[in-house]
Amino acid sequence: MKVTIKDVARDAGVSPSTVSRVISDSSRIGEATKKRVRKSIEKLGYTPNVMARSLVSRRSRIIGVVMPHEADTLFSNPFFIQAMKGISVAAEKNNYHIMYAFGRDEEGELDAVKNYISRNIVDGICLLTARKRDRCIEYLKGEEFPFVVIGTPEEKTSEDTLWVDNDNEEAVRNIVKLLSEDGHKKIGFIGAKRNWTVSINREKGFIEESSLRGVETFIEYEEDFTRASGYSGARKLFREPGITSVICTDDILAFGAQKYLLENDGAHVKILGFNRIDPQGNFGPKFSSVDINSAGLGEEAINLLISKLNHTNKSNYKIVDTKLERIEEEL
Repeated sequence: MKVTIKDVARDAGVSPSTVSRVISDSSRIGEATKKRVRKSIEKLGYTPNVMARSLVSRRSRIIGVVMPHEADTLFSNPFFIQAMKGISVAAEKNNYHIMYAFGRDEEGELDAVKNYISRNIVDGICLLTARKRDRCIEYLKGEEFPFVVIGTPEEKTSEDTLWVDNDNEEAVRNIVKLLSEDGHKKIGFIGAKRNWTVSINREKGFIEESSLRGVETFIEYEEDFTRASGYSGARKLFREPGITSVICTDDILAFGAQKYLLENDGAHVKILGFNRIDPQGNFGPKFSSVDINSAGLGEEAINLLISKLNHTNKSNYKIVDTKLERIEEEL
């Protein structure tokens, strides 16, 4: 038979409402009573009901996570899986639950955000991407609802916007620097989702560092982060002769670009991607990748949001370090 809150209250000699307040760690309950109730909870093996807890604490201890429509293909892009892993780890450590919602486009993501807020079932929301003129971010700010973004928002200095990201500009600058020092003078760039701030920042770092070092740049953008897009982008990019290396904003794009190059006498071209999707590093002899620590991004985002909910955050953002894999031995 399932143990109820009344069973705990009876065993501890207190009221059910007192048990609820102990579960919520209310300051209104003395330490001696808390100790007695917690001892009964442990003895009886009671598992608090999330919704019951929220009646007293006014918190559901649920965080809503809004996945972009690309998550429909998350099994072909492990970034989302790794980010979800980090999100789940942080939530479990902090005794929170995660509720996922999927939007097929930006309108669908906004509908998911509105649904979370109107149903009053989550304490905060985590967005897995940031766009130019992001409608979800603007709506959440207008509603003054707690949220965090994995990605750099346009107004990154805004105190009411929490965000977690890599330093994407610096990561690409470092790649261009190493390529330039190795003698590469014509470098290509393949991206997707041009309105996503991650794409904007990586392109910015590419253009500025290339200009600084006198490197010719060639840029192609595709619609989605897919192998087909990478293949198509490479086909367009390499109409220009003399390109000796190409930077792709995602490993999925890089895999497609690699396929095109291997089929078209481009095996000598160095390819650099982002996300380090293959954990074994089996990219091929000319392939390097930036490990963005996807799981770390997810974990830090939830930690930051929970600290905000607890009024303990000292900053509104967190930068997660990147690591360039294998390029040291490639160049």
